[in-house]
Amino acid sequence: MDIKFVKRDKLKEKPKGDLGFGVIFTDYMFNMDWDKDKGWHDAEIVPYEGVNMDPASMVLHYAQATFEGLKAYKSPDGKYYLFRPHMNAKRFIRSNDRLCLPELPEDMFVEAIKELIKVEKDWIPTGDGESLYIRPFMYAKEVKLGVAPSKSYRFSIILSPVGAYYKEGLAPVKIYVEDELTRASLGGTGFAKCAGNYAASLLGQVKAEKLGYTQVLWLDGVHRKYVEEVGSMNVMFLIDDTVITAPAGETVLPGVTRDSVIMLLKDMGYKVEEKHLAVDELMKAAKEGRLKEAWGTGTAAVISPIGELFYKGEEEIINNFETGKLTHELYNKLTDIQWGRAEDKYGWREEIKMD
Repeated sequence: MDIKFVKRDKLKEKPKGDLGFGVIFTDYMFNMDWDKDKGWHDAEIVPYEGVNMDPASMVLHYAQATFEGLKAYKSPDGKYYLFRPHMNAKRFIRSNDRLCLPELPEDMFVEAIKELIKVEKDWIPTGDGESLYIRPFMYAKEVKLGVAPSKSYRFSIILSPVGAYYKEGLAPVKIYVEDELTRASLGGTGFAKCAGNYAASLLGQVKAEKLGYTQVLWLDGVHRKYVEEVGSMNVMFLIDDTVITAPAGETVLPGVTRDSVIMLLKDMGYKVEEKHLAVDELMKAAKEGRLKEAWGTGTAAVISPIGELFYKGEEEIINNFETGKLTHELYNKLTDIQWGRAEDKYGWREEIKMD
């Protein structure tokens, strides 16, 4: 791509101490526009700035908006890496197709990220558990009131140096099983990373937090019976000697971390079943002590252990509310690959060559 660069007059001061998550942003951002008659055009890296938007912009009314999330890392030997970015690019294409947004070719998606990080490499933090979070997103720009696909869009990328997503870190969290509200249904947008999915999930999260729980375990939208996701993460359960997770598909996001953890588990000799697990079966296994560990997987938190499940007045503690051995091992194996501390026999790391 031919990318225009607009230099910032004065660079921001780099943060010190606790980074939080998604609250600090770097000096620059990437923008590129799409119009029905011209296709993709005017790629640029410009100073991070606000979005000037007409009140009748279609995204504000009809929520044609998608996004992705991935991270950049700096290894101990000074190299810069992305983790499986082409998998995010492919998922972005699927999300955009579902919401009638234009396709952004896979190579352009990855190239845009790399070029922005080349400019912002000094923002990649190197403290324990820290990384540079990457948020690509696309939204409808056309100024018009009327329910139809927009004829113009903007693709942008912003960057944020981050620490742990959950303040608990790799410590177990309490989960509320939601059996009234639902986050996705067959034929809907559950498999896509679109803004509306997350807006629809907020009420359940607020409800859980008021009751003293960190997140929500969502059930399927048809039967309110089968376990799907936890918060905005995929979820896995070690029952007896088998790890069970919901199949990725129409209602479950095909997570990059999920896929990576499944590959690690299989290489470690664990049996993995991608199947619909009834919540009653899950709670029964917990009551009988057969639910040995449980955790969520996602880009932001990587792995988040679950220490308690609450469902219809019944409370079950998992592994004495302690982070399990397997959960620890998976976190260490995955993050060692991501941060360049271990051999990457899977070819997951993609180096960003600094020109």
